[in-house]
Amino acid sequence: MSCVRRQPKLSKSEELLQHASSQKAIQTNAKLLGMEGDPDLQFLLQGGDLLKVLSPSWKKTRFLKLQEDCKTMWRESKKTFKSSQTFPVDSISAVRLGRQSEGLKKNTEEHVECRCFTILFKGRRKNLDLMASSEEEAGRWVRSLEKLISNLNNLSHQQKTEHWIFSCLRKADKNKDDKLTQSELQSFLRLINVELDDDYAEMLFKKCDKSNTGYLAGSEITHFYDLLTHREEIDVIYGEYATTTGFMSTKNLVDFLMKEQTEKATLEDAKRIIEKYEPDENAKAKHLLSKDGFLMYLHNPEASVANPDHTEVYQDMQQPLNHYFISSSHNTYLMEDQLKGPSSTEAYIRALQKGCRCVELDCWDGSDNEPVIYHGYTLTSKILFKDVIKAIKEYAFKTSDYPVILSLENHCSVEQQSVMAKHMSSILGSALVTTPLGEGMPTNFPSPEELKGKFLIKGKRLNKLEASFADADAEAENTDVTEEEESGNEAEEEQEEKKSKKKLKLAKELSDMVIYCKSVHFHGFEDARKNLGFYEMSSFKEGKAMNLAEESANAYIRHNVEKLSRIYPAGSRTDSSNYNPVPLWNAGCQIVALNFQTHCTEMDINQGRFLVNGKSGYILKPAYMRDSATEFDPVTLTRGEWLQHKTLHIMIISAQQLPKVNKKKSSVVDPFVKVQIYGVSADVAEKETNHIGNNGFNPSWNENFQFDVYVPDLALVRFLIMDHDSTSDDEFVGQFMLPFNSLKMGYRHVPLLNKNGDLLPSAGLFIHVMILDAE
Repeated sequence: MSCVRRQPKLSKSEELLQHASSQKAIQTNAKLLGMEGDPDLQFLLQGGDLLKVLSPSWKKTRFLKLQEDCKTMWRESKKTFKSSQTFPVDSISAVRLGRQSEGLKKNTEEHVECRCFTILFKGRRKNLDLMASSEEEAGRWVRSLEKLISNLNNLSHQQKTEHWIFSCLRKADKNKDDKLTQSELQSFLRLINVELDDDYAEMLFKKCDKSNTGYLAGSEITHFYDLLTHREEIDVIYGEYATTTGFMSTKNLVDFLMKEQTEKATLEDAKRIIEKYEPDENAKAKHLLSKDGFLMYLHNPEASVANPDHTEVYQDMQQPLNHYFISSSHNTYLMEDQLKGPSSTEAYIRALQKGCRCVELDCWDGSDNEPVIYHGYTLTSKILFKDVIKAIKEYAFKTSDYPVILSLENHCSVEQQSVMAKHMSSILGSALVTTPLGEGMPTNFPSPEELKGKFLIKGKRLNKLEASFADADAEAENTDVTEEEESGNEAEEEQEEKKSKKKLKLAKELSDMVIYCKSVHFHGFEDARKNLGFYEMSSFKEGKAMNLAEESANAYIRHNVEKLSRIYPAGSRTDSSNYNPVPLWNAGCQIVALNFQTHCTEMDINQGRFLVNGKSGYILKPAYMRDSATEFDPVTLTRGEWLQHKTLHIMIISAQQLPKVNKKKSSVVDPFVKVQIYGVSADVAEKETNHIGNNGFNPSWNENFQFDVYVPDLALVRFLIMDHDSTSDDEFVGQFMLPFNSLKMGYRHVPLLNKNGDLLPSAGLFIHVMILDAE
């Protein structure tokens, strides 16, 4: 087609120069990755043909290779206007060998199992199902990609910055001559999210162009990089403590750690830090810390704003199960909305890998006597119940060892309920709890520790648990098996179904599997206290739960000292949006189920709550929320042990390498920071900085905020960076949230997460934190 412009053909000498430049770039990037001469990296750089699989009949050859930046995959496409597609390696969440994805299971035959593999992406991007020419080649692709992902993830902050900046320099160098003209410099600055006015850019350029050639090369680019990455705020802090011939001695470092970071530190601690982070061998030999070493230490997770001790399981895990907040998902099978979105086993895998410990299974009769899971009376796709149980079994304990609750929303006939019971029994085996732990009828829940590696079924039961210890069978309760009757989609056909259909009966095999989480209707706190066993739990639609949390908070807390409560979103949330879980946690509710497939503020809150305690999915409630006689009320806040009034001082100092929110080359962010407190109503607050124009690379604010926090045990702190826009809505740049009690004091870097909750590789926020007992 004559209207499609072709790239001008290069001369032989230009081709040779470009090849040499490309090889040099590969060498530099391989060195930054610690993969110089690595055969697996070479394999990816060479690339190869693979079959992309979309359906049983659609299997087409695609050439896949790693680009010279060693962090972007290039995929050739046969589409006229799409000659190639790229995706960043850090967008890959996993690479799985074999026919593990739903697509490969459906679209390929068993005999090609060993030649198949799947590239899975973070966020909502679709899997890439691929087939190699041999078992050996498929294994090589998987191994090489996994090694590259691992090396990229393990780079230090400084290495990530260098790798990123070098890649941007290469992109800006249009003719690949390893030189930067002034216009290429402006292009480079936009790539790294800085817009400088022409006069300042020219001044910076002339300052670096020592040779007066009109371009920057070699050491001049290095000098420009040093000017660019210079952190004045670090100079000031370092200068105050580096009193030993311009370096920090072990004693200087101890002074800094004790005075500024409020940490107990010894000379041995200081020596360990210098040994670990000082890049200069001469300084290290003299037990001195250079400015570079100091910055490397400040960027490390052990000096982060989040207490490193809380990255492991640090809470008492021997308390009864209902004494914990439990990370919980609603409609776990959905990848998108609740009307026509796809159902997928992948959605369960993603939720479990995020530390979710309670997943929901909406079960319906399927063909060939095989139950299926989907959102009833909608166009959402269907998946086999047995495939979901297999996926749960495989991924349940990869992130956390603590128990997983399978919340059954059961619409199946008795016959297919028996099939469900058979699948759970055969697939989950001894990991499935089918009898109470210990001897005799239990009087309380076992602990998460006792239930490690176990599955609990939540659903209806034909009789009380006590009946299984009696000689004669107790009379079965007259109850239907579905639970979220009021969750409506108040869809007409659903209402008709309820009127016309007799209540479904419950299969005994399935009923007997329900031990510690028997679903019952809620008829008030008094009724629950008098008539229900500890193991009998109710599910509350969000509106009902919110009303109880506002109007009867203390009664709700006392109820949750004895029982479990599950909250689920209203059926009107067809777009899979979420409600704020905080007021429900404040009322002691343990299973506050959210739509994990939706990226939103509420999911950020959930991720922040369960960030700590080793991401185990279990957070121990404060002691006053585990006492049946507690007087605690999060709404009225009377005096008690929960009232520990603190003053939080936060200084927002600067940010580094913020991502662009708009992919246009000319687009640069105008960032501002919001500090938000979530918790009891008295603690909820928000303050924000001014915005900085045209600088996402190294904006500086130096603004101070003060907050009163009355119940720190329940408070969460969120750092949110937005892109200011005077004509439309401000746009999300990045955020990080953590429990108030996990905040570290002093000068701290805050890692930033994107909308999907994944780490932004080079970005960060630099702050100072001080927490004082209020007067």
